[in-house]
Amino acid sequence: MIQVIPSIAIRKGRVVKMRKGDPLSEKAYDENPLDLARRFEDHGIEVVHVVDLDGAEKGSPQNYHVVQAIAGYTDLKIDFTGGISTDGDISKAYESGADYITASSIAVSHPELFASWIITYGREKMTLGADVTDIQSKTIAFRGWQKKAELTLFEHLAYFYDRGLKYVKSTDISRDGVLEGPAFSFYEELRQQFPELSILASGGVRGVDDIKRLNDMGIFAVIFGKAYYEGILKLKDLEQFLVKKA
Repeated sequence: MIQVIPSIAIRKGRVVKMRKGDPLSEKAYDENPLDLARRFEDHGIEVVHVVDLDGAEKGSPQNYHVVQAIAGYTDLKIDFTGGISTDGDISKAYESGADYITASSIAVSHPELFASWIITYGREKMTLGADVTDIQSKTIAFRGWQKKAELTLFEHLAYFYDRGLKYVKSTDISRDGVLEGPAFSFYEELRQQFPELSILASGGVRGVDDIKRLNDMGIFAVIFGKAYYEGILKLKDLEQFLVKKA
């Protein structure tokens, strides 16, 4: 069964969402990250994806306190991402309560370092974030989606696939925040090229039918955000994918 993971993206202390990665389109929601996390937990969610947008832009995490609050007051597992670039960043994230790390920019600029993390911290703990500008070019965007890499997604993945990578989170940025549906053909191609990878799909989710389709395709997990914040996707809709805690 596919795992459903809500995204909590933080900038300057606010929960926000953008369209296609464009900072000018950013919309802030009147939500407290901890209250959100508690609500998700109450409905049976087990993992949250915490995105430190300030950290992604600056190249070092800025919002450890959000992780600390969620870890301190819920039993949720936390996948933390945004600006992680050193072993010290990872250590502090774990100390703050993160359970998993998703890193993207460092894997582009220093691939050998990220490859070493897969071994050092374990392949169950490290997820490669590899987001593309569009599914045709498969150009990788990094540093808060503001920069473009010279290599393509499949070249990038092949390097880490050969070095033990298990999890990859990939977003078609052209679909992020626009509620037009996930890039199903893209994820199918990704599965065919790298059948042993566990794929976390992100971007474009409109509702439970999209999640069902991704589940039928064999996708490991789906990360959702805007559909929930805009009131289109209800947590009750997700009950078929969740096991409520007693």
